[in-house]
Amino acid sequence: MSKSDAPQPATPEPAAPEPAAPQRVLFVCLGNICRSPTAEGVFRHLIASRGLEHRIEADSCGTAEWHIGKAPDARSVAAARRRGYSLESLRARQLCWEDFYSFDYILAMDESNLDNVRRQAPLDYAGHIGLFLDFAAEVPEREVPDPYYGTGDGFVRVLELVEAASEGLLATILQHD
Repeated sequence: MSKSDAPQPATPEPAAPEPAAPQRVLFVCLGNICRSPTAEGVFRHLIASRGLEHRIEADSCGTAEWHIGKAPDARSVAAARRRGYSLESLRARQLCWEDFYSFDYILAMDESNLDNVRRQAPLDYAGHIGLFLDFAAEVPEREVPDPYYGTGDGFVRVLELVEAASEGLLATILQHD
């Protein structure tokens, strides 16, 4: 038998590429009952409507511990529900050290919370820390105002700002993915 007639070892099939880890986004406000859960709910809805749940994940938290374990403010829930978003299953939690090793984007609703996040961030954090409204180029505001002590109209304005920033954030993530 010649060398060419000898059985050849089977060529292994190329391995399927490992799916990329999902991009993870964390929205941050002070108490995690108004702005950041609204952002989480709107962004999750946007992701689901585009069939991207396997590529992008979202969560929210607060920099303060006042409302840990509580549901979002009833006014936030009602305003979101009127626009087709669900916040009922969300519960407040506080920003923790592990978040910096779990999230690619940590987005604060205002400068004060952005400062709090930056002060807590480990030096080796490699993700993006910034303001959420930086992703809403057409919006003149840079901060999502806290509607907690205001009227119901403030919750509607929060939704408008969050919707605009969510679209911009999604476009950025998909562009870099």
